[in-house]
Amino acid sequence: MKYLFKNLKQYWKSVVLLAVLLLIQGFCEMSMPQYTQNIIDVGIQNKGITHILPAKVTAGEFERAQVFMDEVQKQEWREAYSEKDGVYELQDLSEETLDGLDKSLLTPVVLAYQLGHMTEDSFRDMMKAQIQSTLDMQKDLPDFARKAAEAQMKALDGMSAEEIADALGMDITTFEAKDEDGNMAVYVDVRPAMQSLLESGQMSEDQTAGMKKQISETVEAIGDRTMRAMGIQYAADAAEAAGVDVDRQQKDYLWQSGGRMILMALIMAIAAVAVSFVASRVGSFIGRDLRRKVFGNVISYSNAEMDKFQTSSLITRATNDVQQVQMVTTMLLRMVLYAPVLGIWGVFKVWQSHANMSWIIILGIAVIVGMIMTLMFFAMPKFKIMQKMVDRLNGVSREILTGLMVVRAFGREKTEEKRFDDANSDLMRTQLFTNRVMTFMMPSMMFIMSGLGVLITWVAAHRVDSGVLEVGAMTSFITYSMIIISSFMILTAMSIILPRAGVAAERINEVVTTKSSILEPEEPQVPEEQKGLVEFDHVNFRYPGAEEDALQGITFAAEPGKTTAIIGSTGSGKSTLVNLIPRFYDVTGGSIRMDGVDIRQMDLRQLRDEIGFVPQKGTLFSGTIASNIRFGRPDAPDFEVERAARIAQADDFIGEKEEGYSSHISQGGSNVSGGQKQRLSIARAIAKRPKVLVFDDSFSALDMKTDAKLREVLAEEEKDATRIIVAQRVSTILNADQILVIDEGKIVGTGTHTELLDSCEVYRQIASSQLSAKELEETRQAGKDAASRHAAGKDAASGHAAGKEDIHHAE
Repeated sequence: MKYLFKNLKQYWKSVVLLAVLLLIQGFCEMSMPQYTQNIIDVGIQNKGITHILPAKVTAGEFERAQVFMDEVQKQEWREAYSEKDGVYELQDLSEETLDGLDKSLLTPVVLAYQLGHMTEDSFRDMMKAQIQSTLDMQKDLPDFARKAAEAQMKALDGMSAEEIADALGMDITTFEAKDEDGNMAVYVDVRPAMQSLLESGQMSEDQTAGMKKQISETVEAIGDRTMRAMGIQYAADAAEAAGVDVDRQQKDYLWQSGGRMILMALIMAIAAVAVSFVASRVGSFIGRDLRRKVFGNVISYSNAEMDKFQTSSLITRATNDVQQVQMVTTMLLRMVLYAPVLGIWGVFKVWQSHANMSWIIILGIAVIVGMIMTLMFFAMPKFKIMQKMVDRLNGVSREILTGLMVVRAFGREKTEEKRFDDANSDLMRTQLFTNRVMTFMMPSMMFIMSGLGVLITWVAAHRVDSGVLEVGAMTSFITYSMIIISSFMILTAMSIILPRAGVAAERINEVVTTKSSILEPEEPQVPEEQKGLVEFDHVNFRYPGAEEDALQGITFAAEPGKTTAIIGSTGSGKSTLVNLIPRFYDVTGGSIRMDGVDIRQMDLRQLRDEIGFVPQKGTLFSGTIASNIRFGRPDAPDFEVERAARIAQADDFIGEKEEGYSSHISQGGSNVSGGQKQRLSIARAIAKRPKVLVFDDSFSALDMKTDAKLREVLAEEEKDATRIIVAQRVSTILNADQILVIDEGKIVGTGTHTELLDSCEVYRQIASSQLSAKELEETRQAGKDAASRHAAGKDAASGHAAGKEDIHHAE
């Protein structure tokens, strides 16, 4: 997992920017439920009024509101208002002061509201209770008086509020207003009577305190939230009576709150778009960097590392694995960083709401954790082996496609199809299993979230009914709960996805951190004279992991201007030997020198610039014929390209093409024949103008005539170069200056064709298997004649030189 986060180090500035954007997005998202709650509770239910003190109040109401206030509360009430034209206006007070007054004056204000908005039934019941209280207090009251009072109590049942007031001599006010069901009903304001009784002394302080206590207990039983709502209703009625346009005030509040919500939504949308943009950009950059690192490291691998990592696995790591890391990195930055912000913020908001329903969220998280752990138990092992199955499928596909002609030639289509289907079906079954697990997860999560919503609604409904919770608070709690659960779902879902990406990141890191066994020297040495002399000095080589040496005690020198041929049976080590020259592998014993310098002490690029290597299997790249010939020397002029093609005997088929050297070459050279591909590979090495030319069985696809012509022209045109030829055909190396016979990793014979026929049994067997006795004798005689001419040429050259020296002395 650490490799996922390791990739983010160089993009820390973008990560910090993302964190800031996510905080902005989180703040806006967490503000939305609060605005919804305010719109419902304050804007709709409370008409846009946030405090129980009216904005304006008439002089009469100002006095009547103080009926149940003590001296301290009366003082606070009076100091909060200033009188203007017979109307009292609320002073400009701070929110903190208003909150304090709400707490202090809530009970007397609600009592005043209750007495000022009593239904006829409530008024009748209160009067009965008052008469009964008087009878209870006056134990010595005469029987006739007691019976008269009881008769009066019974008579109240058939009277209206006004009739009751007339009968009892009370000063009340009646008015019509809509009840809770929206129907018109008669309400009674008994505060004038209460005020008259208090002023006249007809109601004692004990009676007042008793009535206040009785009403307070009744009111407080309905809950704090309901009490506050009643206080705000009082403020709305009182303000409206004083001329305040309450409807206008409500609309203004709704517009303001709605406008803030829209603004927050816009900011949140902008932040979300910015987060997606930055996260996607960082993910893309990381994908680019990983592909660059993987390719850059793989391109420097020696054959040993290429043998360790199969080509199909390297392709999977550079494509599928990088894509996994890129996708998960983007998700990590967009969601995994955001989820904790929402979760922690949501918990804080829920705690702030004092809804006392946190146990529901804990229950939901526990259920989700249990389900996720169960799914991870079944799915995690499959995730770990899925990437290996992708490697296997890619390997089988690549092997079949590259060897398609062989498959068809041997009629193995059905067998190879079955092999592919087996690999494909194994991957499909694994993916089906994991996908089914993942598809089961989301409906389960949605079911849990919906169940939590129902449970919260059911519990909150009881709390709303008891007056301890408002409807808006319930909706905001549900929203916060869903946010918390969603954030936890994101984290748990990512806990399943992250391990697979972690495996991909580890596979990529394995490629990136595996360094080539071919090391550059710290202080490269440069040959004094670059001629192309290649010397093997007691060279041993063993493949990594092998138990025996592939080459043993190889010692020879390939001189400039001469052809050194290497021949031997299949698997004898010929290709291994020439692969050591450009350091595709490093020797495990002895040394190889180029112009007197150990090739391990030379700069690798300089070494390979001196070598023109033609591999056993010709490889071409998509482009043109000219671009392929210029592959080792991009700045080669046209005449050099044409010269190389002429030497390689490729000019004839190039000339037949309509576009000549600009003719298109498909990937891998699939649109040219094997012989043409090999000739272009040879031309590519020649165009480089190297000091050393290495041909690893590069003439095998050429016909005998083309082979002979190519070698003849090559010897004439590249007479100064060191030519090393690996061949299977004796005819290819007949005229070589030096032939090395390799058998089981050892040199068993060295010399010319004629010499080896006499001295090397292995060579004689190879030659006899390819040439008739007559051809052998002819080639033996031709070799002797060539040797004689060569010796005579040397003597003549020596005599000519001696004559010149004599003339010089004579002069």
